[in-house]
Amino acid sequence: MSEKIVTQEAVRKYEVVEDLPGVGPSTSEKLKELGFHTVESLATATVRELVPAGIGEKQAAKIIAEARDSISLSFIRADELMKMKANVRRLTTGSKAFDGLIGGGLETQTITEVYGEYGVGKSILCHQLAINVQLPVDKGGLDGGALYLDTEQTFRPEWIVRMAKTAGLEPTDVAQRIIYSEAYNSDHQILLLEKADQIIKDNNIRLIIIDSLTSHFRSEYIGREMLAERQQRLNNHMHRLIRLARGFNAVAIVTNQVMAKPDQFFANSVDAVGGHIVAHTSHTRVFLRRAANGPIRIARLVSSPYLPEGERIFKVTEGGIVDVSEEDEVKRRR
Repeated sequence: MSEKIVTQEAVRKYEVVEDLPGVGPSTSEKLKELGFHTVESLATATVRELVPAGIGEKQAAKIIAEARDSISLSFIRADELMKMKANVRRLTTGSKAFDGLIGGGLETQTITEVYGEYGVGKSILCHQLAINVQLPVDKGGLDGGALYLDTEQTFRPEWIVRMAKTAGLEPTDVAQRIIYSEAYNSDHQILLLEKADQIIKDNNIRLIIIDSLTSHFRSEYIGREMLAERQQRLNNHMHRLIRLARGFNAVAIVTNQVMAKPDQFFANSVDAVGGHIVAHTSHTRVFLRRAANGPIRIARLVSSPYLPEGERIFKVTEGGIVDVSEEDEVKRRR
């Protein structure tokens, strides 16, 4: 008796939302108002998320099933999964040492969380990645654009100009491939990500940046009585982000603030905001801190699904993220 194995089909049935059975013009508009602009976004949606569009649970389940069949979300063999993993790409940070720490660069289809104290270089790293993603694949890039969600007004075009010139790119061309939006509060931040799928598809976005993830949530949800609601909304927000990263084979990076741990004297005295919700959803977590002096930073890999913990040093310059020279290393050890 032969065993039947369900595998992925290479043929895509539906290209746009309106092509799906049971989705007419009216339903399509309502789905888009909820943030579902593409077949990929519907394939990773839940029934509960589609019901507000004015459709029943049965119809919602059918639409989701058709969308999943269209992009072949089904059971597959492990050997096929290995072949699919060949589509996973790596995005360079600009530092070979930093890249080596995280397995060769930031991985597509996953979330990388970078946290640390104020002024340690989290936003500069995001700017550098927005440049690097536009590089050809053979130079460590993904030959795509960047979507930059700014919650702390840290985006600086001046950095883009300097870093682009250092990378040998035309600043104007680079700026045209960075899609920017400032989030004014947590509701706006969530809405921007919900509306992002069509923008990602139309602009070949291969890098999604949220800088920073928890800033608005931290300031708006104050007190223990609001903690559960804050964490639930953060959880939904992070899961929306990972769906986009997987659906479009993109790198997702979030920066995060830290909070003090007064009871810790000899270990790390700070911890990332967001608790277990953010920690569990982030596939790779990196803690940045300053060296004793100067522009040198220390990156520590806190957690990864398959990489060991470790530390590497890199340097923040006016031209971006670079490796530490031997001369810098000698000065650092003095």
